[in-house]
Amino acid sequence: MRKTLYLKFLLAYFIFGVFGFIVVATFVNSMTMEHLKYEKADALYREATLIANTYASDLYNNETSLDTVKKQLDALDTYLSANLWIINPSGRMILDSHSPVNVESETVIEGFDPTVTEKSYYTIGYFFDSFTQEQLSVFAPITSDYKVRGYVVIHYPMSNIISSCNSLLNISYLMLIILFLLSMIILIFFTEMVYLPLRKITEATEQYAAGNMHYEFQIDSEDEIGYLAASLSYMASEIARSEDDQKKFVANVSHDFRSPLTSIKGYLEAMLDGTIPSELYEKYLNIVLNETERLTKLTNSLLTLNNLNTKGIMLDKSTFDINKVIRNTAASFEGTCKNKTIAIELILTGDELFVNADIGKIQQVLYNLLDNAIKFSNPDSIIKIETTEKHNKVFVSVKDKGIGIPKDNLKLIWDRFYKSDLSRGKDKKGTGLGLSITKEIIHAHGEHINVISTEGIGSEFIFSLPIEDDGDGD
Repeated sequence: MRKTLYLKFLLAYFIFGVFGFIVVATFVNSMTMEHLKYEKADALYREATLIANTYASDLYNNETSLDTVKKQLDALDTYLSANLWIINPSGRMILDSHSPVNVESETVIEGFDPTVTEKSYYTIGYFFDSFTQEQLSVFAPITSDYKVRGYVVIHYPMSNIISSCNSLLNISYLMLIILFLLSMIILIFFTEMVYLPLRKITEATEQYAAGNMHYEFQIDSEDEIGYLAASLSYMASEIARSEDDQKKFVANVSHDFRSPLTSIKGYLEAMLDGTIPSELYEKYLNIVLNETERLTKLTNSLLTLNNLNTKGIMLDKSTFDINKVIRNTAASFEGTCKNKTIAIELILTGDELFVNADIGKIQQVLYNLLDNAIKFSNPDSIIKIETTEKHNKVFVSVKDKGIGIPKDNLKLIWDRFYKSDLSRGKDKKGTGLGLSITKEIIHAHGEHINVISTEGIGSEFIFSLPIEDDGDGD
């Protein structure tokens, strides 16, 4: 969300407020005025009709006196706040609620025309110049013997209607202001809870897009936006860690390749320039050969690890006897164990124990774990390899009584090229990829591998494999 978008939103908000006032001042004002005029005219017309059918009709039929009708009109004048007339069709005034009865003086409305209402029962104006202010005038005919004898006319000042309309409009304006302020509160909450967090997220994504994966930001919210920010931050930290691992990986690869290449180059140059006499060629050629084998081993390990990391890795699974594989792998280390006076003790469940896995890769796992166990075991010690069947799983344990792994290093041993200080002291030829390859193989099978180690006492690696109940063996 760009800042300009937020400004546009604020501008639209204030434009909405201005237009709201304009609508109230024009359309609402007009509709309210029309409603009040119609409502007042309808009420006055009912009164005028009632007067025409009672007092005024009795007056024209000589059933009541002029003074009696005048008193009734005066009372209604006070009640209705209006001016009541009784006039003849010719426009001659009979009674006026605002004037006393005067039979001597005759008042005539010049130009009086009862059809001025044009199919309605009221008209607005000065009523044939009889008033100086606009009036709402209502007509009700007085009939007798099916003839119109006169009219009851009620005049109501338009200023009163306008005053009522303004009072209602003031309420509308007040409500509009309250709504505007409430919406402003919503806008403030939107700014604090949505816009500002989104701005932080946008800024963070721009930083990440620019390559700054170590950029940190925090949004204290437990809603979806907070979850999005936490996910984005976690993603960036994982990418940063991956980049750091990649840099470390390249540095380690360069170091581990550079050392044997430097040795090979140095010995070959010394042999060419005569620094090394010919009678020592065999010795140093064997050293060069060992360094070449070390490079080959490192290259093969990298290729293996790369293949294991390939998405959608295909495992050549089959059913085989894990006990047999363990026996064969242990037998391949007989010479190494004899040189270090180390014994391998096998504690296997049953004569045969069938599992379903990739036999070649599981052999590599066992080789790596046993190679490490021998490498870091003390002379005259015992390495135990044990198989246990539990919950439709086979658990394979490789346990040594060697130097152990420092507690702080337990989580690092699975990293590529990782070598502890103790490891580097005991084995200069290790690639630091064995345990990484082991972990990837086990995880590719959908299983787990764990380590239990105490420094100075020894280490135990345990991994699981799915048991095969119906296996026929290899």
